[in-house]
Amino acid sequence: MRELKMVSGRSIPVLGQGTWYMGEDPTELSREADALRLGLDLGLTLIDTAEMYGEGGAEKVVAAALDGRRDEAFIVSKVYPHNAGRRAVQDACERSLRRLGTDRIDLYLLHWRGGVPLAETFEGFAALKAAGKILDYGVSNFDRDDMLEAYATPGGKEVAVNQVLYNLARRGVEWDLLPWCRQHGVPVMAYSPLEQAGMLDVPALRTVAARRGATPAQVALAWLLRQDGIVAIPKAVSPRHVRENAAALDVVLEPEDLAVLDAAFPPPRRATPLAMR
Repeated sequence: MRELKMVSGRSIPVLGQGTWYMGEDPTELSREADALRLGLDLGLTLIDTAEMYGEGGAEKVVAAALDGRRDEAFIVSKVYPHNAGRRAVQDACERSLRRLGTDRIDLYLLHWRGGVPLAETFEGFAALKAAGKILDYGVSNFDRDDMLEAYATPGGKEVAVNQVLYNLARRGVEWDLLPWCRQHGVPVMAYSPLEQAGMLDVPALRTVAARRGATPAQVALAWLLRQDGIVAIPKAVSPRHVRENAAALDVVLEPEDLAVLDAAFPPPRRATPLAMR
């Protein structure tokens, strides 16, 4: 698996597994955990989750999937903004650790901006890192102005990753956020890299997929992964989709493919508000 370096010097895999909407139905826990285990077998060792997903249920799915295999995985979890205070983040992290069944989280993110000052959140993150409870920390859903504020805040230059909504149909981050993150060596983790509806049915994407002997989903992932500084975390529950996502690493897009995709999914022509979901 190809990896990127974070500011701490530690590495992060460029392709992983998302868990949004997992952990919401207890009857699905076994199937969801099996999908994550299959991903591990295929080299998708990064698993992204959050205390928000299923109100902790997704973290329990991750724990089930990693039973006996914790050292194989790179765990990312996220804290609610209202739990991001200096003391509250310690308690929130401890709860996540218990649900995950582990003694450390590889990368811990502020899920989105809230009312707690960034200096307070970063102080809490630094304490967790010093205690070995988290190995790196970062942010999610931060636009360029947020990143500028973070970098001007004590502890902000330790931000390892910014996780944002980014895919072929949502390219607004390319205007100013993505260049800024690349300039400062901050990987961008793309959530919902396959969108949620419609994008994979666009004829241009299907044309490129047929040309490359791939699926539209694989082309969409390959388009992201060909770029510098990008990590993608597609979610999959069916074994077929897990295998499909893992094989996207082998898809090579040529300039003519990129031209077709740019015509169908144009890059931004002006600054736009950060897309979120």
